[in-house]
Amino acid sequence: MHDRLHHYRLTVTWTGNRGQGTRSHVAYSRDHVIAATGKPPIEGSSDPAFRGDPARWNPEELLLASLSACHKLWYLGLCAQAGVCVMSYEDHAEGVMQEDPSGAGRFVAVTLRPLITFAAGTDLEKASALHDAAHKFCFIANSVNFPVDCIPKLATA
Repeated sequence: MHDRLHHYRLTVTWTGNRGQGTRSHVAYSRDHVIAATGKPPIEGSSDPAFRGDPARWNPEELLLASLSACHKLWYLGLCAQAGVCVMSYEDHAEGVMQEDPSGAGRFVAVTLRPLITFAAGTDLEKASALHDAAHKFCFIANSVNFPVDCIPKLATA
């Protein structure tokens, strides 16, 4: 079997020129719009710690959301294949980014904390084990160079 390649395209347009471009560090907004054909735009900025708009999504939040959503999608698919009936899934994900004195930085850890409710009579041991499999399959977790931990809380309806 051969590898399959999947291609993704989007446009990020900076919308923060206040008339002077980037003449100084404070002369411009960090605002931008993320767009892809046929989808609603995402209003983005930088983290407020870096002069961003707190009302807009920042790249760090989007990375965390991507990790959480990818794990959830794999988990739900694996549960469906295994006959494990998920009734609700809500993740309270957290990420830690470390900034160096130079201003460079990197994520050093992400923890996913999904709260999952299953149909009555579900084998919670089997349901818990599927998190390890979901992690191994997650495209986004496989693409980052920091640990992504998952601490699920499981309950039955």
